[in-house]
Amino acid sequence: MFVTPAFAQAAGGGGADLLSSFFPIILLIIIFWFFIFRPQQKRAKEHKAMLEAVRRGDTIVTNGGLVGKVVRVKDDSMDLDVEIAEGVKVKIVRSMITDVRSKPEPVNDNVEKK
Repeated sequence: MFVTPAFAQAAGGGGADLLSSFFPIILLIIIFWFFIFRPQQKRAKEHKAMLEAVRRGDTIVTNGGLVGKVVRVKDDSMDLDVEIAEGVKVKIVRSMITDVRSKPEPVNDNVEKK
């Protein structure tokens, strides 16, 4: 009843305004997905594959900073026996491994050089 023509005109075109107000939020969600969530998921998959590939003789680094050599791996269990010093063996949970430094492959020095 007391609506002016200018107010009625501004209120009538609200569909385009609503979309343009949500566009920055949608853009932020896309940016977060590509720069934060996606790389994090990729690192998690790589870490899981690294943990599954741990074998006897590998040198590992734990979350606590301990460095040791894997003595025994049980496939059905999440525990590993790790030797952190000569004669000192500890049992650790596989998920607490941060880095796996596989034992180096032996170099064949018997090959003749030309």
